[in-house]
Amino acid sequence: MRPGPPGLFDGTPPVPTTTGTGVVVREVRCRSVLNRGTLGDYSFNCYTGCTNACAYCYARYMQRFHPHAEPWGRFVDVKVNAVEVLRRQLRRLPAGSVFSCSACDGWQTVEQEYRLTRRCCERLIAMGFRLNILTKSESVLRDLDVLTAGDVTLGVTLTTPDEDTARLWEPGASSVAARVEVLRRAKAAGLRTAVMFGPLLPGISDAPAVLDRLFALAGEVGVDRISTDALNPRSGVWSSVRMLLAVHRPDLIGHYRRVLFERNYRRMYRADLHRRVRRAARHAGLRSRLR
Repeated sequence: MRPGPPGLFDGTPPVPTTTGTGVVVREVRCRSVLNRGTLGDYSFNCYTGCTNACAYCYARYMQRFHPHAEPWGRFVDVKVNAVEVLRRQLRRLPAGSVFSCSACDGWQTVEQEYRLTRRCCERLIAMGFRLNILTKSESVLRDLDVLTAGDVTLGVTLTTPDEDTARLWEPGASSVAARVEVLRRAKAAGLRTAVMFGPLLPGISDAPAVLDRLFALAGEVGVDRISTDALNPRSGVWSSVRMLLAVHRPDLIGHYRRVLFERNYRRMYRADLHRRVRRAARHAGLRSRLR
């Protein structure tokens, strides 16, 4: 771990550094790292901000509580005391299921240096917690030695099976092929596996033929659990999505606006998407694995 700048631990503002990719990294201290969650008993995040820079990222809402001058995807706050804080919290919290991570990718690029997510997972497993992991980074494979020692489900997110489309919408994430390889290697290591298809992009990755390709990928690696998600109008999402569409798919701007903001249109869209997803799951013989 790089040494902290002067004043880091005495309450003065952290001094940022900038990576070669233009991402601003700040080392900060947190008061808690394991929090009650909606996707499990708990969730934890060792970082605020995410260099995957997904255009549709829902975690942009974090900027309301942690304002930054940099746009989402161009900053990361590193909670350098996360492991120590977690150790203290585990003295009083009962074991349960933990979702990693709810507001960032725990295995984004900075994790290769700081290894905070790895160390927190190691501690949680040692204390009998069950881990449900969702990532877009092949770096998680470096931690198979830790994860195979516990009750762990390792999952990845796939928004599209097309590599060019994925690079456009998720520029900092690992390739589609690399994420499928994560599932393959996790399965071979004896872990339960999961895939999240989402958010399924209207007019791009929600078509029947594309859904068939996604479910075929899941079938090829024998994934244990499949879930899906539709695009949601969370805080900050529309402005980011609209800018991307304006450059690459201006023909879809009106459709996206209606899907996100017109209640009846959205209701009908989601019902139709639900039917298409179920059809694709049945066609692939994976209906029982769809959650």
